[in-house]
Amino acid sequence: MSTPVVLITGALTGIGRATAIAFAREGARIVISGRRDEVGQKLVAELRDIGAEAEYWRSDVRHDDDVRDLVDKTVKRFGRLDIAVNNAGTEGKAGPVTEQTAESYAATFDTNVLGVLLSMKHELRVMLPLGSGSIVNVSSAYGSVGAPGATDTGMLSRFSVTDENKAALVSTVPVKRTATPDEIANAIVFEGSTKASYMTGATIAVAGGMLAG
Repeated sequence: MSTPVVLITGALTGIGRATAIAFAREGARIVISGRRDEVGQKLVAELRDIGAEAEYWRSDVRHDDDVRDLVDKTVKRFGRLDIAVNNAGTEGKAGPVTEQTAESYAATFDTNVLGVLLSMKHELRVMLPLGSGSIVNVSSAYGSVGAPGATDTGMLSRFSVTDENKAALVSTVPVKRTATPDEIANAIVFEGSTKASYMTGATIAVAGGMLAG
């Protein structure tokens, strides 16, 4: 697998964008997906300028048909799928439980949980016949196990709301800083590579020591 085919959901900003660029620099063929066409096309142009074969296709991971079509188009375009990075996620509606609604809960759950299930369903559908493939699901240290921790992205800024809240959050990280999206992307590239070929079902914490001890 000298030139892997990589599919990244939630690829247009933050960790997803950094991951797409990192894989492009490794020479991979890349499909990026999200819900903002103009941003997607600009990122594809950037990936192509790096020298990668790249495509952007709009999809919403909350919908089974969208994910099925995304995976099928990837295989039709490149002939296979070797690495899938399930990165689409949302911080949801901020506020106390008393202000949440069934709709706000469903919007968060469907993106962060159902979206991963649907993505894996269709990624495995095309990987299993090949007998190979890597799937990396990006999660949060707030789930108690998993990565990343506090990463300097737009989502973190929206979640923390104020600079004071962000500083308070960063103060809980043992290394006393946020991660850069590139630091998370580098771990993802490794997890999808043949260097991690015996790594199966593992949780890799890229969290600045938040889960140590």
